[in-house]
Amino acid sequence: MTERRQDILLGGVFAAVGSTAALMAADYPGASGIYPTALGCVVAGLGALVAIRAVLRGADGPRALVENAPRAALTLGLAALYLVLVPVLGFYLASALVVVVVPLCLGFRRPLYSLVSTGVFIGIVWLVFSVVLEKPLPAPVWLSY
Repeated sequence: MTERRQDILLGGVFAAVGSTAALMAADYPGASGIYPTALGCVVAGLGALVAIRAVLRGADGPRALVENAPRAALTLGLAALYLVLVPVLGFYLASALVVVVVPLCLGFRRPLYSLVSTGVFIGIVWLVFSVVLEKPLPAPVWLSY
């Protein structure tokens, strides 16, 4: 499949999934649907941009589905480990570990940049969920003892 067709197809899929999620979340009671509706709109908009960009000036050459299979497998494994770690370590610590470890495992070698990015990411997530939305994220299971 050509690069252009891949981008049009994938952009269309994300636009459809994002739109569907936003429409479903709009029916949630009270303010509980604000975040999922906004997220669905963002996903739909970005998917539409990818598809439109591919239509207007996408390349027609072939593109490999995965350029580095071992790194793709490593990333999927780390994502699975993250899902296991969230209930144990809590959202913030597990997320911080993943945001630092994944780039290192994939060859990124600027630790100061990774640590600053992690701090900014965790700070923004905390601000959005705990302060703005007043929806705290999962705490570590060991805190319940």
